[in-house]
Amino acid sequence: VQLQASGGGLVQAGDSLTLSCVHSGPGRIFSSSFMGWFRQAPEKEREFVAGIRWGSGNRYYADFAKGRFTISRVSSENTMYLQMNSLKSEDTAVYYCGTAPGGYSTRYTDFGSWGQGTHLTVSS
Repeated sequence: VQLQASGGGLVQAGDSLTLSCVHSGPGRIFSSSFMGWFRQAPEKEREFVAGIRWGSGNRYYADFAKGRFTISRVSSENTMYLQMNSLKSEDTAVYYCGTAPGGYSTRYTDFGSWGQGTHLTVSS
């Protein structure tokens, strides 16, 4: 599995933005996989943002993401999205997508197939 995140940019506080994560490499995303969005701000550890069970579509969010972010996926297109609303300056980070073959997890060490992240800057 090879994943590539895109869609970041420079926005203002309060704006909305949608990130995309596409599987473009060989292999496929299994329905048992758990896909997730993480972010990493400068000098901070990579943290869980949201995750989705690829087969069922069940969604999970970090507390800071609840009510503002929505994770979704289009299985037929091997694509996952992260819609972000009411963005704040503290959302500034590099956003990554990954897959956890073992199922649900919020620990980045359980995820792999990281692609290059996409950078989001939220100006206040």
